[in-house]
Amino acid sequence: MDESTREFLDDLLTTPSPSGFEADVQRIWVDYVSEFADEVRTDEYGNAVAVVEGDDPAVAFTGHADEIGLMVNSVDDEGFVRLSRVGGTDRTVSKGQHVEIHTDDGIVRGVVGQTAIHLRDPEDEELEDIAEQHVDIGVESETEARELVDVGDPITFDTPIRELEGTRMAARGMDNRVGIWVAAEAARRAAESDVDATVYAVSTVQEELGKQGAKMVGFDLPVDAALAVDVTHAVDSPDLGKEKDQHGEVELGAGPVVARGSSNHPEVVRTVRDAASERDLPVQLQASGRSTGTDADAFYTSQGGIPSLNLGLPNRYMHTPVEVIDTDDLDAAADVLAAFAADSAGRDGFAVDI
Repeated sequence: MDESTREFLDDLLTTPSPSGFEADVQRIWVDYVSEFADEVRTDEYGNAVAVVEGDDPAVAFTGHADEIGLMVNSVDDEGFVRLSRVGGTDRTVSKGQHVEIHTDDGIVRGVVGQTAIHLRDPEDEELEDIAEQHVDIGVESETEARELVDVGDPITFDTPIRELEGTRMAARGMDNRVGIWVAAEAARRAAESDVDATVYAVSTVQEELGKQGAKMVGFDLPVDAALAVDVTHAVDSPDLGKEKDQHGEVELGAGPVVARGSSNHPEVVRTVRDAASERDLPVQLQASGRSTGTDADAFYTSQGGIPSLNLGLPNRYMHTPVEVIDTDDLDAAADVLAAFAADSAGRDGFAVDI
């Protein structure tokens, strides 16, 4: 990953984008793809589509721009902010965290309160739901708090990017700003290689609320295949213990993950695997006997069926403020997708041979 592409990744990761509030990160993504795309467009909810014009077939590389978070649900008499979830926020990691409340007038900082260990009953350590937790913004009354925040203001954890050893890094919201980075980078690399196929790069909104942006985009996206890039669980950390075998074989740093089964079209799977193999690009495999839980599940039932694939990016500690990825996996994923576009040029779709 060179300096400019790493700067792009850092800009995405440091820009808050909870579901329903993705505009700021979408602007960064649109600015980046505008440097090489022949056309860039957005829709009413902020989904963004870039097109690199070519011949048949047309293929799409997609990711979702939104992240999980919190939201101001109410303010109590003492000025403490009560919370609701945005997406699948984990109640086990929220307490004791620094947060930022994103208001119309700027950022209000606070902390999610946690009772000191000295004052808790050791026999009653039940985890409080998000709705029972609160943010302390330092005021003493409801009136003071309401002058600063409104109900419905989004909240994100204030977690900076941390460099770990080698090519590994930690941050919140890897899910799924790394996916829109790969989608953009794959399209850029395909454009620079002058591939003959038409390539769409797509950054969707509100995936964490039920793949809503992909449903909007998939309604009329004129493509022959859609490859959704999203994080997937790396199972090579000790927190999974003896249950590792239940979660597959995905490792951090061993390459992007090709899902097989369910929404993952067998011909698209084969083409991706062949493209990677011919270029000695690393890929891992993952069983997907039911849904993938990604935008691929929305694309593959659109328009009577778009051949689709979920390409996973290994991620430790998903849906926490300290998600860990390996940037080598991101680079490999972008190369694999660009190779897929090159090898797809000239073919007449991806229909299963019956």
